[in-house]
Amino acid sequence: MSKPDAYAAHEALVAPGRSKPEIWRLFLGLALISVFVLACNTAVLAAVSRFASPEWTESFLAGTTPSGLLLLLSSFLFVTLGVALAARFVNKRRFWGILGQPHLAASQFWRVFRTLVGLGVVLLILPPYDMGEPLEDNLSLGLWLPLLPLSLVAIGLQTSAEEILFRGYVQQAIAARFRSRIVWMVLPSLLFALGHYLPAEAGENALLIALWSFVFGMFTADITARSGTLGPAIAMHLFNNMVALLIVALPGSLSGLSLYLLPYDMADTESLRAWLAVDFAVMFVAWLAARVALRR
Repeated sequence: MSKPDAYAAHEALVAPGRSKPEIWRLFLGLALISVFVLACNTAVLAAVSRFASPEWTESFLAGTTPSGLLLLLSSFLFVTLGVALAARFVNKRRFWGILGQPHLAASQFWRVFRTLVGLGVVLLILPPYDMGEPLEDNLSLGLWLPLLPLSLVAIGLQTSAEEILFRGYVQQAIAARFRSRIVWMVLPSLLFALGHYLPAEAGENALLIALWSFVFGMFTADITARSGTLGPAIAMHLFNNMVALLIVALPGSLSGLSLYLLPYDMADTESLRAWLAVDFAVMFVAWLAARVALRR
């Protein structure tokens, strides 16, 4: 008896794209998405520069204030709209088909997300481990809590946009043209890692952070193929970014909504690498937990 294909559910996402599998459509679609997002972000920046102070504009670009980061994260909605346009006019497919069957996607999202939140609570109550200097306070609890609903919506827009683009549009378009799992899992993950390669900010840590992003992309590609929807990948991404943006953030960019800050920045080689080692381990456990949640 042959072993069941663990990725059989992925075909439900890929099949609608098989009628138009030409790889030029992917490149044209990505170009359309890029132009659309650039135009929308330019318009937003022009409006912000006109009506806001230079200091607030700078905080918006860096995400160092609550309002600035909320707006910055919400602007990822342009990515989702860009994918919808590319899917409709270039790939000739319905946007909602990229996410998968709606009720199933929502059910899988909730199963994985609540499992990961439970995992986070368990990790929180475990004995503390020495990660160097103590965390630094950022937002007061009195400000953080009222902002939490808006923060969750904004992070939801950002994480779902990235999953719709990379594990949705790109992965499915490549899988419609190439049946090799190596191709349709690795290439979108490399693109995702490239988007997180920031040598100007991360210095010698840039490659390691990009590697972290590549592994995360492979894990979410796997969980998407196993589930047949983007629900679990969005849940994993949301959980990760909730921790990174709302609980403990790096000082400087994207720190406007966090309770605490790490006592070192992205370019601090020794300290950040110790933190990333822990983050790699948590990411691996989260991926395993998501797989278990999908089997229930």
